[in-house]
Amino acid sequence: MQDLYGLPITCDNDVTRQGIDDFVHGFISFQTKAVNVLKAAKADPGNGLANAYAAILYMLLEAPAAPGLAQPFLDNALAAKGLTPREEAAVEAARLFVAGDIPKLIELSEATVSAYPRDMVMLKLGQYHTFNIGDFTAMLRVAEKAQPAAADIAYAHGMRAFGFEECHLLDDAEAAARHALTLDESEPWAHHALAHIYLTRGQVAEGTAFLESVAHHWADLNSFMHTHNWWHLALFYISAGRTDDVLAAYDTHVWGQNKDYSQDQVGAVSLLARIEFAGINVGDRWQDVADHIAKRGADTVSPFLTLQYLYALGRTHREEGETLLKAIEARAEDETKHDWQVWRDVALWAAHGIAAHAAEDYDDCIRFLGKALPRLAECGGSHAQRDLFEQIHLDALIRTGRTSQAQQVLEMRRTFDPDGIPLNTMLAGIYDKSGLPDQAAAARARVSSD
Repeated sequence: MQDLYGLPITCDNDVTRQGIDDFVHGFISFQTKAVNVLKAAKADPGNGLANAYAAILYMLLEAPAAPGLAQPFLDNALAAKGLTPREEAAVEAARLFVAGDIPKLIELSEATVSAYPRDMVMLKLGQYHTFNIGDFTAMLRVAEKAQPAAADIAYAHGMRAFGFEECHLLDDAEAAARHALTLDESEPWAHHALAHIYLTRGQVAEGTAFLESVAHHWADLNSFMHTHNWWHLALFYISAGRTDDVLAAYDTHVWGQNKDYSQDQVGAVSLLARIEFAGINVGDRWQDVADHIAKRGADTVSPFLTLQYLYALGRTHREEGETLLKAIEARAEDETKHDWQVWRDVALWAAHGIAAHAAEDYDDCIRFLGKALPRLAECGGSHAQRDLFEQIHLDALIRTGRTSQAQQVLEMRRTFDPDGIPLNTMLAGIYDKSGLPDQAAAARARVSSD
């Protein structure tokens, strides 16, 4: 048999084959049918590829419980016989994922895409892990290896677009994303890449119009893609001063799809924080988010995720925040993990900065976050997502009256948000305090012109 992209698979039953295809296509298109591989794997424990994919699916939960949930499927995959070399690579990828050997998994993903450029699972897996360690050139390189063999697959171009975008190659990113949309206008990762491009170029009105025009395509996607693309649209609403729209986007699309999922939780945290920094009252919305995050316990699966969990717990003064901070300190000393130095040299400083902000110790927030910010990409997340930590730092600068430093940050931010209402409102206040009335008036004029 073959999978939907023409790659041979060791399979003698149509139900298993369909489960495999559902995972492949669901994984790269963010459709909920990806979970169908679980049923297929349970029904066919001797199929190595289906069980490897089921193990990978569980690891994508990004939770401490994930390896335990993945292990039975991994055991089945490891026991399978007669696999092709590509299928053996998928089994090994699952094993490395469960074992936490991410550097070897990244190497394997790239090598597999080099040998089998239509293997979209390994391409997506390679991009997922290189993104999570901030290796953006590797993100692009693995996507390039799929071309031209995968030229007919819209999702390959969407992944290529995001690789270009994270490398700040915006023209190439836009070309790849728009080509993806000529193949499939619903391709959500291409929508996502264009959201980043509009944001980085400061094209708020254009980005808003585009995302609103394609938002209907996200209705039935998995919670991450549904919430995350709406998160991007909400950033434009914040810039434009559309308070009602941003709160409606949060309530309807960003929070409430899957409240126990890591990505939904951090999307809610980072959007709520941005809304507050823009001077908008969020009411009691923090409590529900913090309640769900508190259930995670001492979750240090990912530094990028953990730092946002910590912010929510600190913002609501939950005692679980202290527990999580101690877990971060312990993680930074665990030399058995491949990324322990990132925890020690970057995430730990950021965590103490976030904790200091929650305690209203803004001097320490500036001191600690200032050490982390130059290297924060190593913790994962896109530059748009990591901007949360820049805004926490900026808030501390403003609160401590460091007007000169705040002015520098705000004017630099105007390169990608030139007419942003919250940004120019802050700038007007900073220029007033700096004794620069003409500059304050100019900033206010940008607000009133909108």
